[in-house]
Amino acid sequence: VQLVESGGGLVQPGGSLRLSCAASGLTFSSAAMSWARQAPGKGLEWVSGIYSDGSTYYIDSAKGRFTISRDNAKNTVYLQMNNLKPEDTAVYYCATGVPDYFGSWGQGTQVTVSS
Repeated sequence: VQLVESGGGLVQPGGSLRLSCAASGLTFSSAAMSWARQAPGKGLEWVSGIYSDGSTYYIDSAKGRFTISRDNAKNTVYLQMNNLKPEDTAVYYCATGVPDYFGSWGQGTQVTVSS
């Protein structure tokens, strides 16, 4: 399994970014997928997940601002992040599975929210 994230960068508070994770080596349409993040000096934090049936889940701080989606034809999962805050600054990782059942991880993409 290979997961490759992209789309990170530097954005001002209130701005938006869309992260992408291209997956290969798995039956993507059957896989639950997640996004997690690690802020400087902190542990890994699960952010959002999407199941094969399209159902989605978020941590409270992401609800109303982040949207996870998937395109099974492109084997890609996305994380649209709006109204970004400095506390969203982190390395964002894509993973197969959901909490307690994570499988493979990507290399991560840096998101920095700063004026």
